[in-house]
Amino acid sequence: MNNESQTAGIDINKVYNNINTLRETISKVLIGQHQVIDQVIIALLSNGHVLVEGVPGLGKTLLIRTLAACFNGSFKRVQFTPDLMPADITGHTLFNMKEGEFRIRKGPIFTNILLADEINRSPAKTQAALLEVMQEKQVTIEGKACEVPTPFMVLATQNPIEQEGTYPLPEAELDRFLMKIYIDFPDHKDEVKLTTLVCKENIDDPLNSQQIKPLFNSNDISALQKITTKIVVDDQIVDYAVRLVRATRENAAIIQGAGPRASIGIIRTARANALLQNRDFVLPDDIKSVALPVMRHRISLSADVEIDGLTADDVLNKILESVDAPHL
Repeated sequence: MNNESQTAGIDINKVYNNINTLRETISKVLIGQHQVIDQVIIALLSNGHVLVEGVPGLGKTLLIRTLAACFNGSFKRVQFTPDLMPADITGHTLFNMKEGEFRIRKGPIFTNILLADEINRSPAKTQAALLEVMQEKQVTIEGKACEVPTPFMVLATQNPIEQEGTYPLPEAELDRFLMKIYIDFPDHKDEVKLTTLVCKENIDDPLNSQQIKPLFNSNDISALQKITTKIVVDDQIVDYAVRLVRATRENAAIIQGAGPRASIGIIRTARANALLQNRDFVLPDDIKSVALPVMRHRISLSADVEIDGLTADDVLNKILESVDAPHL
């Protein structure tokens, strides 16, 4: 595999060390969620948006706040509620009496990192306010297109759909998220460590006990994202990713399979996963590592499968087992 043409002149070890510093810094605050932390960093390197799902109290918001604390850029948080209006997110125009003209008042969406907290607490009309900006990195206010800062990343949290007072996200919006990440309860050892940390310092928020200094600025993040795009992907790897995605459209357990955005997302995130492993080329294992978070929110299961208690991950794991990986 020839990787000289794309990664020549890039010190992969140095890049890996910088990313690993970010990983270790977040791990000091979010105890025991190593896979979740890696997946959020992968999305950041891939210049994509993330949907984080889990029951209340597992650190979804803490994870995103900690990531923002490591970044010397702008960070805004929007608490989604049933009465939140689209203009509360994007902004609106105001008439300036003194100057006799309308002026645009930009909303919190004009930031580098946006935390859309409990996004499924608001109805579809409000959720749709993010559709344009997540895809095109711009917001149209009164017919005028306004670009958001670069880099731009939406990290949304949601509680499980079964919980009272939640609205399911429309399929079009789900598809805008590069990854859907599940955050689960920590194991016994990590929960003891977390409890000890909070009680020893007599704090409510573990982030308050850590003196976190920014590790990157906007240019650093953009440079890391550009390096990620140069990680080498063999043609057989691309073919493997596409075959996995197409298999979701041919499976009887799935009534709606993943589209081309999933194939693209798998390759983008597989590159970032390789970088996290200190490699400048993608292996089939990288594809397998990112396939579930990239595809789980892009498929719809049949009613019979859901009645049997199977989840999207159960079905996708069977597809991963049935599709042959290339031998490089």
